[in-house]
Amino acid sequence: MSKAISQVPFAVNEPVNSYAPGTPEVKSLIAQYKKMWAEKIEIPMIINGKEVKTDNKVQLQSPQDHAHDFGFYHRGTMQHVDDAINAALAAKKQWNELGWEQRAAIFLKAADLLAGPYRDVINAATMIGQSKNVHQAEIDSACEFIDFLRFNVEFMTEMYSEQPVSDSGIWNRVEYRPLEGFCFAVTPFNFTAISGNLPTCMAMLGNVVVWKPSDKQIYSAKVIMDVLIEAGLPAGVINMIFTDGKETAEKVLAHRDFAGLHFTGSTKVFQGMWKMIGDNIHNYRTYPRIVGETGGKDFVIAHPSANVEAVATALVRGAFEYQGQKCSAASRAYIPQSLWADVKKVMENQINSIKIGSPEDPSNFINAVIDKNSFEKCKGYIDRANSSNEANVVIGGKTDDSKGWFVHPTVIETTNPQYESMVEEIFGPILSVFVYEDAKWAETLELVDSSSPYSLTGSVFAQDRYAINEAFKALENASGNFYINDKPTGAVVGQQPFGGGRASGTNDKAGSKMNLLRWTSVRSIKETFVSPKDYKYPYLG
Repeated sequence: MSKAISQVPFAVNEPVNSYAPGTPEVKSLIAQYKKMWAEKIEIPMIINGKEVKTDNKVQLQSPQDHAHDFGFYHRGTMQHVDDAINAALAAKKQWNELGWEQRAAIFLKAADLLAGPYRDVINAATMIGQSKNVHQAEIDSACEFIDFLRFNVEFMTEMYSEQPVSDSGIWNRVEYRPLEGFCFAVTPFNFTAISGNLPTCMAMLGNVVVWKPSDKQIYSAKVIMDVLIEAGLPAGVINMIFTDGKETAEKVLAHRDFAGLHFTGSTKVFQGMWKMIGDNIHNYRTYPRIVGETGGKDFVIAHPSANVEAVATALVRGAFEYQGQKCSAASRAYIPQSLWADVKKVMENQINSIKIGSPEDPSNFINAVIDKNSFEKCKGYIDRANSSNEANVVIGGKTDDSKGWFVHPTVIETTNPQYESMVEEIFGPILSVFVYEDAKWAETLELVDSSSPYSLTGSVFAQDRYAINEAFKALENASGNFYINDKPTGAVVGQQPFGGGRASGTNDKAGSKMNLLRWTSVRSIKETFVSPKDYKYPYLG
């Protein structure tokens, strides 16, 4: 394969706009937000390249103003699931036969559309539908999604160029085929980039996809489909449906031609889907690929040698950016007794300066949690901590649902390292802290490793290199992404491949070539130029 195409600098991380006060980019984005906020949007499903509308219209609500009606989406039935599967399978042959360079061009064009004319649109849709501030929307729905598209093209070219050695007289090669059948993408509300990456990375490699986005992310999902269609994605390659999750899974995962699941969401749902696949294993044409990322209970542990300001800042950013709704958010911290008073003071000062409100005001650091269920779940943890004899809310704790689902940054200190908020996934702006005796550093490392079934992200803070190395080894299996003197969030495509093990998923590392390999079925080919004409080997004389 020619190396020329790999010399084109696809794999360069998209620059992040600062959105500093008064800059042209922040004025442009807020103007787009206000324009889209005032509109009434209608969002159909997209099956076989066509808009599909139904009589079941579901109102779209914004987390920061739950009374605001900005439109509706069309909810589908199981017939629409069948239609999407059939459309994907009908598109498969022609899509498979298209040269990989032609497929790559579509997604590179999509990246350029997102970097240019659609940048404000996809960011504003994410701000309205998912309550992200200007910075969180920019690093997610614009930059990270653009990076996924461009880097995946680069990873694909690298993968295709990897070929076996050939001896004299023969030519060995491998063909990276798409999976036999159709793939199923199930995506979450919290990252527009994940929602875009899961179906597109499979399609890029020649697969056809049925895509079910979260019903809390439908606005930005629509923009993703608009971009892909404008970029030239053929009808039927990716089919976007808005249907009941459980019923859809049961139908898709029972289909003979189901070939792969790409999932991000809750552990319980993923385990249920894995069981369905196991129950149907005898029905399939081929063994399905199963790739999932399922959240975490992410940790920060500070050594007595750690820098106080660095620890405090990492906790504020890591726990409270996007209201703690990142899979990688810091939600449990282990702080030595000698540092806790100072760390808490710095955190308190920082948190007291945080502004909370709608993303329409770019100076708001904290926005709303995603919906009423999330709000009530967070409020329950706060209320129980306030009445507990082994936990106490030491910072924050305020909630307000009068207009939107607002939960203020909250820090719970507990004397019990197994207290519920230290071990259970909350997915909200709540950080739980266990203060340990300085001399019990090694014991606390064991506590970090054993206290959670999850293993997604984690951080250690220390100036003592021996302590860093000790944590590095003791916490080998406690996180798939490990950070040294940094917050446990913010993995960048091409820089920190993302994914975890244990109850956090299959650790197939989104943002790397490792993930793309899961969506190929490799065929080895040996061609002999001059074939033997006699069965006898030399040893036979």
